[in-house]
Amino acid sequence: QNLKRVQDLQQGKVASISDLDQAVADAARTRADVKAAEATDAIARLNQAGYRIVLATNQSGLARGLFNIDDLNQIHNKMLKQLSEVGGTIEAIFFCPHAEKDNCQCRKPRPGLFQDIASRLGISLAKVPAVGDSLRDLQAAIVAGAQPVLVLTGKGRRTLSELEEGFKEVPVYEDLANFADSFLKDRGEQA
Repeated sequence: QNLKRVQDLQQGKVASISDLDQAVADAARTRADVKAAEATDAIARLNQAGYRIVLATNQSGLARGLFNIDDLNQIHNKMLKQLSEVGGTIEAIFFCPHAEKDNCQCRKPRPGLFQDIASRLGISLAKVPAVGDSLRDLQAAIVAGAQPVLVLTGKGRRTLSELEEGFKEVPVYEDLANFADSFLKDRGEQA
């Protein structure tokens, strides 16, 4: 089924790669959290405007034995269910199951996940926004040639306070909803 999703994605363009572990995971846990609800609504609005969302995420908890692949699939399925309830979806989820000590190429800040996405979907990441809340997200996006975007949810505020000189040009948004509003407005689409 995942292969089918990747093949479906190859027929269109990816407009946003989101690594918003905290916001999207919160949405999977409960819709009562306002920020989580806004994140799912933002993804739905992007989908409804014709954009496809792909999640690229480090999941070192697998390597550290904190959870197993079935647990991760349950979290992802719950997240996808929450999104479907508001008319949204995540087209594909790419994850790194390794711990930092494994020194793999897919664990952000290395660009392996992004390169895998580009390769499997047959796309260039040159104009693809990569929305994230950590320095690792921004670094991986830049190295892979995507457009890094920082949101201040999750680890975002701490990341902003620690940004080095080379990252001062990265666009910053309060949350995924604000990013979606601006992204859609800039393209003349209804937000």
